[in-house]
Amino acid sequence: MPWKECGVVGERLRLVRTLLRGEKSVCECSRIFGVSRRIAYKWRARFLAGGRAALRDKSRRPLRQPQAVAQRWQRRLRVVHRQQESWGPKKIQAQFVAQYGTSPSLRTLARLRQRLKLARRPRRRPRKACRRYYRRLTRPAQPHHVWTVDFKGRFRTGAGDRVEALTVRDLYSRYVLLVRVLPDQRWLRIKGVFAGLFRQCGVPAIIRVDNGSPFASSGPAGLARLSVWWLRLGIRVEFTRPGHPEDNGAHEQLHRVLKRETLRPPTRTRRGQQHRLTVWVRNYNHVRPHEALGQQPPARWYRRNLRRAPGAAAPISYPAGYTIRHVRHNGEIRWRGRRRFIGEAFVGERLGLKSLRHGVHRVYYAHVFLGHLHDSDPGAMRPAQYQRRRGRAKS
Repeated sequence: MPWKECGVVGERLRLVRTLLRGEKSVCECSRIFGVSRRIAYKWRARFLAGGRAALRDKSRRPLRQPQAVAQRWQRRLRVVHRQQESWGPKKIQAQFVAQYGTSPSLRTLARLRQRLKLARRPRRRPRKACRRYYRRLTRPAQPHHVWTVDFKGRFRTGAGDRVEALTVRDLYSRYVLLVRVLPDQRWLRIKGVFAGLFRQCGVPAIIRVDNGSPFASSGPAGLARLSVWWLRLGIRVEFTRPGHPEDNGAHEQLHRVLKRETLRPPTRTRRGQQHRLTVWVRNYNHVRPHEALGQQPPARWYRRNLRRAPGAAAPISYPAGYTIRHVRHNGEIRWRGRRRFIGEAFVGERLGLKSLRHGVHRVYYAHVFLGHLHDSDPGAMRPAQYQRRRGRAKS
């Protein structure tokens, strides 16, 4: 025998009929149906006044709404939206005040736009592929194992020209490899400076930088065009934690000494400032004792780099089974008949795609994992979310 289905109105009707028959008391009926005596009296009175239809739930909406927005404002809002689709609540309110002398509040206009479905939906950001961790900062074991690179903050020469000082130092020996005064941070200019430095001092195993331009970006794996070029030369790039200058504290101490001894006051011209810094670097490396080195100058710990720079950066090679794609001028690749955005830092480079499962592919640049490429996504790659583990350095 199938179960009988009964709704709320049916149960209320049974309660009322039981009460009207008078076979049981109100207290006993209330206990049987699981309601209070007040509720039992209420439903009996409603039934006697309006029949079965009166047993339905009534709307709790108030009869009067003093704060409700008048229909005329809704019509006016629709008119403005048809004429100016990109306007937000602030501009709409200004238009209403100028045209009608008054207007609803900004919050009311924003809520009304949402209710009338006039607000434009925000553009969804690409979903993250997964969470990845940067390696812990490396403790150098010998000269040219780790180079630290940074920009001394902008300053003005005596003539008022704004300049910046690019500083490069070997972390193991504290030997200053380069201090170059530059007018800006254009990456092609800095690439030329590093190309000359690599020819002179060789190539390090690791370069440590912060998360600022031109070394890093907000793109996949935090890579910028300069750091991508370093990877192509076989140099591993280490990023410090955002907002933690102590991760590169030794280099920050170098900047403090440089500022105190060469920039108070600066010279009149950029060329004169560069000459002063060149003399200071020679004194810092060969004369000035360093406390971290047992009060010895950095030149006592510095050794010549045996790893020479290649004549030209060779294209990145990938293992067998990877699908190679060339990044176009706008940071996109062609995949499955569609254009997929990867990042402008990889323009002109070759990426390797490895199949993870049906419709999902891992995207690599050299050994760096960039994200996942889903065949079902209409546009960009899903970048990996990189973050730093706790701890500063490893042996």
